[in-house]
Amino acid sequence: MAIKPEKHEMPVQNPLERARNFKEVALGYDESVAVAEAQRCLNCKNRPCVEGCPVNIAIPDFITKIKTGDFEGAYSVISQSSSLPAVCGRVCPQETQCESKCTLGIKFQPVGIGRLERFVADYHNANFKGEPSLPKPNGHKVAVVGSGPSGLTCAGDLAKKGYKVTVFEALHLAGGVLVYGIPEFRLPKDIVKKEVETLKKYGVDVQTNVVIGKTLTVDELFEQGYDAVFIGSGAGLPRFMGIPGESLKGVYSANEFLTRANLMKAYKENSQTPVMRAKKVAVVGGGNVAMDAARTALRLGAETVYVVYRRSMEEIPARREEVEHAQEEGIKFEILRNPVEIIGYDNPNDRRDPKNGFVKAIKVLKCELGEPDERGRRKPVEIAGSEYEIDVDCVIMAIGTSPNPLIKDTTAGLEVNRRGGIIVQEETGLTSKAGVFAGGDAVTGAATVILAMGAGKTAATAIDEYISKKQK
Repeated sequence: MAIKPEKHEMPVQNPLERARNFKEVALGYDESVAVAEAQRCLNCKNRPCVEGCPVNIAIPDFITKIKTGDFEGAYSVISQSSSLPAVCGRVCPQETQCESKCTLGIKFQPVGIGRLERFVADYHNANFKGEPSLPKPNGHKVAVVGSGPSGLTCAGDLAKKGYKVTVFEALHLAGGVLVYGIPEFRLPKDIVKKEVETLKKYGVDVQTNVVIGKTLTVDELFEQGYDAVFIGSGAGLPRFMGIPGESLKGVYSANEFLTRANLMKAYKENSQTPVMRAKKVAVVGGGNVAMDAARTALRLGAETVYVVYRRSMEEIPARREEVEHAQEEGIKFEILRNPVEIIGYDNPNDRRDPKNGFVKAIKVLKCELGEPDERGRRKPVEIAGSEYEIDVDCVIMAIGTSPNPLIKDTTAGLEVNRRGGIIVQEETGLTSKAGVFAGGDAVTGAATVILAMGAGKTAATAIDEYISKKQK
């Protein structure tokens, strides 16, 4: 049978309709399409796709199960390596990881591995009614700080080994960046809730509204009898450019803007957490967070949304799919533009002026690409005298985040780098403090969900080995 050169298309909402609602954009494969896509897999003996997966899912094995219609069997294969398959199938950048290694991709489009993982997870969540088989308790306790992808992965892997795991979450809902950062139209919150509930069935205890470093310290966790601590507290401290006007009303960090919209449901009319419903919005940055912020602003009622990015479309770091979705929805891209000032309405002689102190425009300079920087990306060079203004009433800064210093400042002996990331041994996640491990954005700064999961998985293995050796 001839192999279909292209992936089976993912059905999606109509762009004009979805741009004004928060329902999930991608609708998912049905059973027949999933089986047909699985048939494209060559089942290579050297399994290069597994090498490209940060959590080492046995990809050919679960795809083989799909080919025969054994969808629960496929889920069983995935869940041996991943605690969050429904999440990964939606937000992981498979095109630069597992799918980039797919042998079929040398000649044709690679197998839609992420789309198949999503299908399997959704099928299981909709149809499985049983309970997981619980491991025998081993008598040891581990504390996990943060319920984002790294923390949940670490907790899940340890719980399956018999550890009593407690996850401490600072916010009122578990999920970390999965609930406060990624919009509903990309990752429905019911999906995250379901994944968390699955981990609870393995005995994971999730305690919300607990701020480690304030409510409890890391040292106090050890005093309470925990044998090890994993820090997966993410990177929630926003960065700004340091340009004039960033203190004006109507300037947000993407972190605040998305948290208000996603976790606190500010898009609802009766929400107790307001968010500005601007008419013209500029989002500064080119990553996935910038795409999320721009598309959220559009759904909140903006008439025009600009993405202002200082490099070209070829260098834009966001997933290609997210960029294409944004373009389809009408987002305008101001490429090779660098903001130099945010201009506000300012009438100091009349403090009653309702526009006083609000954003009026963003001033940008045109750029051209120069020599590559230390990461091999061509450096943007501003063109003198090329500045112009873009009329907007809201500016969202999506230029990255750093780890919050709270845990570092309250934990003696915990070494961090100049950006505030916790320093760890790469192969284990062990920090400079005995019994304390870390991973995810708390170590690397803002990165992808799947890389955070990989770090949580690595740390879980190392914690198990650490506690086992300690008992001998």
